[in-house]
Amino acid sequence: MLKRLTIWLLIFAVFIANFSMVFVYVGFKLNQQYIATHLCINRFKPGMHCNGHCYFMRRMRQAADNEKKEGARGSSARLEVSFFQEPFSITFLEPVLSDQDVTRFPILNYQYTSHYLDSIFRPPKSLV
Repeated sequence: MLKRLTIWLLIFAVFIANFSMVFVYVGFKLNQQYIATHLCINRFKPGMHCNGHCYFMRRMRQAADNEKKEGARGSSARLEVSFFQEPFSITFLEPVLSDQDVTRFPILNYQYTSHYLDSIFRPPKSLV
């Protein structure tokens, strides 16, 4: 349970970090009426038909600047570690042949006899 919660939190954190511009845009669209009437720089100039886009563009620039700062801070704080190792190799010993006399075994005399009577017992004849 805790592992799943941790996984979902990490996925959500990566999602937020990668799509910060999308969240700024969605937040603007959801609150566009309020932004146009209260936060817009050009709210007292209705002829410009800004509708809060100046505020939106300012927020987009801030988000881009924050991403640049995070990228610069992340690259300067990154430590690169190189690991060098000789390639792993397996060496086998060469086989050694001995010059000693090879033990000789006596020849086996095959002394088995069968009591099978082929004159009486035969395979069945084919009917075809």
